[in-house]
Amino acid sequence: MSKRIEYIIDDIKEQYLEKDNNIPWIIGFSGGKDSTVVLTLVWRALLSIREELGDTALVRQVYVVNNDTLVENPIITDYIVEVLDCIRIAAIEQKLPINVQITVPKLEDSFWISFLGKGYPVPNNTFRWCTDRLKIKPTTQFILDKVDAMGEAIVLIGTRLSESATRAKSIRRHEIKGKRLTKHPLNPNTYTYPPIKDLYLEEVWYILNNEPSPWGYDNKKLFQIYADATADDYECPTVITDKTQPSCGQSRFGCWVCTVVKEDKSMMALINNGNQWMSPLLKYRDEMVAGRNISENRYATRRNGQAAQDADGHNQGNYTFEYRCEMLRKLLELQRDMQKIKPHMELISNQELVAIQINWYRDGFFAPKVTDIYNEVYKRNMPLENMQYQERLILEKVCAEHPEDYHLINDLVSLQKSKTILMNNNGLQGDIEKRLDNYLNQQ
Repeated sequence: MSKRIEYIIDDIKEQYLEKDNNIPWIIGFSGGKDSTVVLTLVWRALLSIREELGDTALVRQVYVVNNDTLVENPIITDYIVEVLDCIRIAAIEQKLPINVQITVPKLEDSFWISFLGKGYPVPNNTFRWCTDRLKIKPTTQFILDKVDAMGEAIVLIGTRLSESATRAKSIRRHEIKGKRLTKHPLNPNTYTYPPIKDLYLEEVWYILNNEPSPWGYDNKKLFQIYADATADDYECPTVITDKTQPSCGQSRFGCWVCTVVKEDKSMMALINNGNQWMSPLLKYRDEMVAGRNISENRYATRRNGQAAQDADGHNQGNYTFEYRCEMLRKLLELQRDMQKIKPHMELISNQELVAIQINWYRDGFFAPKVTDIYNEVYKRNMPLENMQYQERLILEKVCAEHPEDYHLINDLVSLQKSKTILMNNNGLQGDIEKRLDNYLNQQ
């Protein structure tokens, strides 16, 4: 081990033993090379502290936080699951104060609910809503929860000065001369600590390739992922400290649905290097990009009712209900076909499907239903559909002579249920009045 790496470990030990009421450490762990090296050096520092001072010195809690956007590249998802399991088990066996936590977006913020439920245009450089909803909010909430519980928190980040001039400028802008910690630019009572900021790329790979993983995982798998993806040498961070953070679309650790970049070169490289089964994912992603600015796919107004047409009369509002149905159908067909190859792969959860239906109800769309599309694609009833089957049969029987009343009552009940699921009755009266107006206009 080089003297520079030993110096960093000593620096980590000194900071860990700082008398600061044992403010918890939070390591943003994406599973990429830089965050893996940060955790590796922290782990070795903790083992060294125990050897020198005993178990009683290991009081400060270290949280390894991985953010799952729910639309991660599936190769990375499989890798992360394996690594986090190893870390969790090894921390227990070695009796280290290391805890693994996984954050996910709130249900209403998920990619599929925003895109297919609410009809948000897929992200691009000018409307990049995904970073905040899928990454910043979940990890920020975890940090704020720790701040609420402990008063303060320290976030360890894997940024390095040698990565780029932009990264170096960002680090230097926030650092205080002579201090390891800097104020977090976004979160109150939170500090950042970049222990590997002075490492060069060659040193990062030296640690990963020559030092055995302290949690017993084979780093060659990580190296192979990087080797299979030929995009720029950039890792999408779990903890974002700068809202100007560039898109993760060209990194090895981005989302498979990323539409911010015109071409996902990383996924293309993975496919070309033996992962042809991912081709349908790339095709769906490309279709989202191609359909984004087609006027026929968009309304002339935004969700708030504001007019949204350009000078040429092209619609620029949210997606039409018909386009949402079409893209949901194609997503479910994609999931069905992918599950023939990888049975446990889930591109969209049943919970998300229910939430999409709720948003359709709130927008006044009652047919077709999400369950209709699911049942047609899978040739079987959607699991949650069976729970409501008996009550619908009873309602149909009561309204046999007036089928229009069945549809009205069923829609109104659905609206009420949607509010109950979301635990929010805001706008319920307006939604019901809108449905009643539609019913009266049809009479």
